[in-house]
Amino acid sequence: MIDFEPQETASAEFRLALETLRNAKIRDELIVEEILAPPKLATHSIAFSASIAAPAIKDVSTDLGTGRFVLLWEPEAQDGWSSRFRVICFAKSPLETNIGADESVSDVSWAWLTEALDNRRAAFSAAAGTATRIISSGYGSLAGQSDHAELEMRASWSPTTVMAASHLEAWQDLVCIMSGFPHLPAGVAELNLRAN
Repeated sequence: MIDFEPQETASAEFRLALETLRNAKIRDELIVEEILAPPKLATHSIAFSASIAAPAIKDVSTDLGTGRFVLLWEPEAQDGWSSRFRVICFAKSPLETNIGADESVSDVSWAWLTEALDNRRAAFSAAAGTATRIISSGYGSLAGQSDHAELEMRASWSPTTVMAASHLEAWQDLVCIMSGFPHLPAGVAELNLRAN
């Protein structure tokens, strides 16, 4: 369950979407907190940040991933929205440099997002996004730094119902998958098949 400030003066439809958000399950790997929504994007909005919880990385060889999620509402659907709701999200995670150099990683990250939405049964339309791979090399006084890579996903889509919780849960899945955690449905544990 997620906690956030009520928006008592918001439209009834947006308040109903907020109530579904309150019941969203938070993944154990993440710390999810309400943040200030970007101003003037829509009549009503709410935003959250996510970061990998430090205890979650004890057995995972990855740096921390992060993300942001914004739910927008307008009384009339805007150009390109196809509904009164719009989600804008961001997810970023470091990659191993050899993986970051692979052009197919961008396609894979988009598939992770759409599969997460489908797996959470998050009804949506008008999806759009970009995946950016960044490979950094140090020079001068930073020449001793090893090359490193990051993957960023910026996406938006229009929820077609007020059931916003499934969209928040799908975004959490994306942040976790990009950070190297298994892509497993809620409540399903990964089997460790290594011989003792």
